[in-house]
Amino acid sequence: MILDRTRNTATYRAILELSSICKDYPVKALCRLGCVTRAAYYKWLHRKLGQNEETNQKLAALAESIHKEHPDMGYRRIRDKIEHDHGLHANDKRILRICRKKRLHSVIKGRHNCCTRPAVDPYYTAENVLNRDFHADKYNQKWVTDVTEFKYFPEYGTVKKVYLSAILDLCDRRPVAYVIGDSNNNQLVFQTFDKALEANPGAHPLFHSDRGFQYTNKLFRAKIEQAGMTQSMSRVAHCLDNGPMEGFWGILKREMYYRRRFTSRQELVESIEEYIRYYTYDRPQRHLGIRTPSEYHEKLVGAA
Repeated sequence: MILDRTRNTATYRAILELSSICKDYPVKALCRLGCVTRAAYYKWLHRKLGQNEETNQKLAALAESIHKEHPDMGYRRIRDKIEHDHGLHANDKRILRICRKKRLHSVIKGRHNCCTRPAVDPYYTAENVLNRDFHADKYNQKWVTDVTEFKYFPEYGTVKKVYLSAILDLCDRRPVAYVIGDSNNNQLVFQTFDKALEANPGAHPLFHSDRGFQYTNKLFRAKIEQAGMTQSMSRVAHCLDNGPMEGFWGILKREMYYRRRFTSRQELVESIEEYIRYYTYDRPQRHLGIRTPSEYHEKLVGAA
């Protein structure tokens, strides 16, 4: 009855709770203390809920359950999750009111410096062919990629890092391939690229990255040409040229990494892998029609 707006609701709830906890608090005395009549209390207690109120209570219970499992979700994502998993339709404002009433708050997005400096002596640089056109009608039409780092603390005063290299499809936003390594080197990026080709044989997408040293490497350029792809690169200090990839890093770190302190490599790697599975198979996205990347990809494959 959390969302009930009946007059004296707070008083009625207090009477109900106290009388159920201890027999020494009779309803009659509690009603007198709360300046309400017994008749009014019992009328409230045995009232029939309207359809709107029943729906609100159901939405509130689902919102609490979702927030408990995913405390970093905001009200929009909670609304999408409710529709995706339970088929209940509600507008954003309704869920926002419920979340405020239940005091369900998401984590505020932190500032993130995403710009990559150009390689000191790049072997090859490509033009920005993508040109911030992040729409794709078909899967394997446009891929974006990047590398990001994570820190863990095996003992006091010691900091170690792992690096995640990933490729994202701009059509269904699925992670095409990813590799986790201890060094941010050419091998990490090459393995990710080879893994993506193995999972998508015959794919010839536009391949977009920043101007990091791995992507300007002449050996990587040879891989791009051999795969029959067109290479595209962000301009120097223009993070938004690779916006979807930077957005993916932000989502991953905000929901899985920030506010946690990892003390072992295994714990960190397992958390990254588990989150990528969750993102791919269990995290509906509004711009995908309240579908997960996996569901949207299957829809496209079925329509092909």
